[in-house]
Amino acid sequence: MKPWKPPRSAWIGMAAIAVSVAAIIAAGIPGPTYTDAYYYYNAGRRLAEGQGLTDPYVALTYLNAPESLPAPSHTYWMPLVSLLVALAGGSFRGAQIIFAACWVGMVLLAFWLGATLGGRARHAWAAGLLTVFCGYYAPFLVTTDAFALFGLLGALCLLATGLGRLRGDWRLYALAGALAALGHLTRADGVLLLFVILAVAVTPDRMLTLQPGRAAPRRRTLIYMGAGLLAYLLVMLPWFIRNLAAVGSPLPIGGTATIWLRGYNELVSYPPSMSAAHFWSWGAGNILQSRWEAFTSNLGTFIAVEGLVVLAPLLLLAVAGRWRQPMLLPVWLYAALLHLAMTLVFAYPGYRGGLFHSAAALLPWWMALGVLGLDTAVDWIARRRRSWRPEQAKRVFTAGVIGLAILLTVLSAGRRWGQGSSGRYARVAEALLPPDAVVMSNDPAALYYETGLPGVVIPDGGPEAVRALAERYGITHVLLDENRTQPLNALYEGREQVDFLLPVAQEFDPLLRLFAVAP
Repeated sequence: MKPWKPPRSAWIGMAAIAVSVAAIIAAGIPGPTYTDAYYYYNAGRRLAEGQGLTDPYVALTYLNAPESLPAPSHTYWMPLVSLLVALAGGSFRGAQIIFAACWVGMVLLAFWLGATLGGRARHAWAAGLLTVFCGYYAPFLVTTDAFALFGLLGALCLLATGLGRLRGDWRLYALAGALAALGHLTRADGVLLLFVILAVAVTPDRMLTLQPGRAAPRRRTLIYMGAGLLAYLLVMLPWFIRNLAAVGSPLPIGGTATIWLRGYNELVSYPPSMSAAHFWSWGAGNILQSRWEAFTSNLGTFIAVEGLVVLAPLLLLAVAGRWRQPMLLPVWLYAALLHLAMTLVFAYPGYRGGLFHSAAALLPWWMALGVLGLDTAVDWIARRRRSWRPEQAKRVFTAGVIGLAILLTVLSAGRRWGQGSSGRYARVAEALLPPDAVVMSNDPAALYYETGLPGVVIPDGGPEAVRALAERYGITHVLLDENRTQPLNALYEGREQVDFLLPVAQEFDPLLRLFAVAP
C-alpha cells in the first residue's frame, strides 16, 4: 500500500481546526497569570516601550542579582519569548497570535509525521488532532511563555537532525544547529538540542537501520558536527555579545548553581547558599530522597502530561520497535537526556516545571508515535484473539483516545478560562502605597504588571535577610502573602515583631500582610 500523502484540502482542514481551538482557548486567557508569563511579558513590553532589555525587579532568584535596579534582564530566563512580545508591540493579544501560530505549526508537523511514519490518513489526522487537543499543555500554549515557541523550534530541530542523519546532508545539520540556538534562546535547557545533534553525528552506521543507498558512502562526522556547531554559534553570537557587555560573560553562569539546590525555596536564599559543598553536606540519604521525589513527579508528568495517560505506554512501544531508525534517533536521545537531566541533575527546577516546559518539543512526535504504538498493540492482541478485527479495533481505539484527549483539554483549559491577573496587588497599591514605593513581595513580576512598582522577591531567610535586601535595593515596603517562605512564618502570623518593619493595616485581602520599612 502506498503511503498516504495529504492533499491540500487536508492540510487546510487540519490548520482550520487548530486555529479555531487555539483562538477559543486564547480568548479566555486575557493576560498572564503566573510568574514566568508575567516576566516574559513585562520584559517584552518594556523593550517595546524603549526601555531596553531591563528588569525593574529581582523576579525569582538572587543568583546573578544586580547591585541596583533597574538592571539587565534575562540573566536567568532566556530572551526570545520577550523579543516576540516586543515584536507584537507589547500587546498581550498580539503575542498570543504569535504563540498560537507556533502551536498551529506543531499541529501541522504532527500531521505530517503521522502521514510519514504511519502512512495512512488515520495516523495523520489522529496525530494532528491529539496535538490540538493536547490536554494539560493547551492553555499554556497561548500565553506569554516558552511552551509553544520551544515546542515548535525543538520539534523541528529534532526533525532536521534526523533527516540530516538519514540523508547524510550537512545542510540539514546546519539547519538543526540554527534551530537548536533558537531553542536555547527560548529556554536555557535548550542547549540539550545541541548535544543531541553532536551525538547523532557521531552515531555509527551499524547502530542504525539504514535503507540501501541512503547511507553516505563515507561518513563525514566532523563536517556534520562542524556544520551544526557553527550554525549554532552564529545564531547565538549576538546574545553572547550582549551578555559580555551586560554581565561580563557569554552566558550567566549562576543558573547552573541550581544543580546544588537542597530544596526549591533555596532558589530565593539570600545570600545565595547553593554550592557543591553545601549540597554534599546534606548527606546521601537526603540526596537520594530528593532524586526519588523528582523521579516520581517526572514519571507522573510523562504519563499524564506528555502521554495523555493512555498514550504513554503506547508511544514507548512504538519507540522500542523503531529506535534504530535514523529519523527517530534524535527524538529518543533528546527524551532520554531531558528526563535524566531533570531528574538527576536539575531535580528541583526539573520537577517544578522544567520538564513540563521542555518536553513540549516532544509533543508532535509523541502524538504520532502514540498512534503507531496503538496499532502495534492492537495487532499483537489480534494475533492472539482471532475474533478481533484489527482495522476496526484500531479505528475505534483511535477515536477513543482522541475523545479522552478532548476531555482532558476541556478540563485543563476550563480551569484557566477567564482567569487574568488577580488584581490583589493593585488594590493594596492604589490605597496604601506611594507612587515611588519599592516593594518586596512573593511575585515581583506580577506586582509590576499590576502596579508598575519595582521590587524584589521575598528571600528564603529571616528578618536579617530582609534588612540586608532593604538596604541594598532601597525597599520601602514588604508584602507577605500565604506563599511566604518558612523563615518569615512568625512575622506573617503576628508571632514576631521586627523593629524596622511597621505593620500597615489593610482590609482588602485577609491573606496579605503589609509592612512599611522604617527609615
